[in-house]
Amino acid sequence: MASVNEDSTLPCYDIKSAELSLVSLVLKTTDIQMLAAALAQQLGESPGFFDHDPVVIDVTSLGLTGGETLDLTDLTSVLRKNSLVPVAIKGAHPALLSMAKGLGLVDGSDARVRRSVTLAEPQEQMAVSQPTTPQPEPQQTALIVDKPLRSGQQVYAKGRDLIVLAMVNAGAEVIADGHIHVYGALRGKAIAGARGNTQAQIFALVMEPELISIAGVYRTSENPLPKDVLGQVAQVCLQSGPDGDKLLITPLKS
Repeated sequence: MASVNEDSTLPCYDIKSAELSLVSLVLKTTDIQMLAAALAQQLGESPGFFDHDPVVIDVTSLGLTGGETLDLTDLTSVLRKNSLVPVAIKGAHPALLSMAKGLGLVDGSDARVRRSVTLAEPQEQMAVSQPTTPQPEPQQTALIVDKPLRSGQQVYAKGRDLIVLAMVNAGAEVIADGHIHVYGALRGKAIAGARGNTQAQIFALVMEPELISIAGVYRTSENPLPKDVLGQVAQVCLQSGPDGDKLLITPLKS
């Protein structure tokens, strides 16, 4: 049975402005099969990263003209199979925009891309940006893991901090939208601020990571840590400067 307001003089609906967090898929190729393979690989390494998030398809980097096109039907199908919901297109020429509107997409020319986010190891075929609205500090209770993480294991704290009370072995991966605390050796990958939270930090009792990343800015073991932090109690934060953002890794003194 329908619910109806007893006062018939009142409107049966309200129209209000609203904000929606989006991610932007910045295309660098029109080869949909290549994109599908790259996306499947990245999301396979970070399962559950996207949970039916709305996405803007950004074709600006492709430099398409009126005589060039993109198979949007196949592309939107690939995105949906990977738990992304295409809602808009950005940078499309009129013919492509008309095709996009026929598929239910809107003109997202005003969408602003702020920062890249890391899914796992950075890939060259594509870039995924952070949501178009800044993400607040996670408000949920931290996810706590009390057992060592072995190679191949992955833990993702969506929308909150992650606390690991044991070792993160090489080949294991810890991801959080907020901070990451490892009360043991960090020898695997640690990705904090996964959805663009630039205030996120990483803490470890033994800092020996394969990869550390905050809000898309990363550093791998190919670039060794300084001696004063390698294997020591240390923290990682994001430092902004005239040359852009970089990771600041400092020892924690007792």
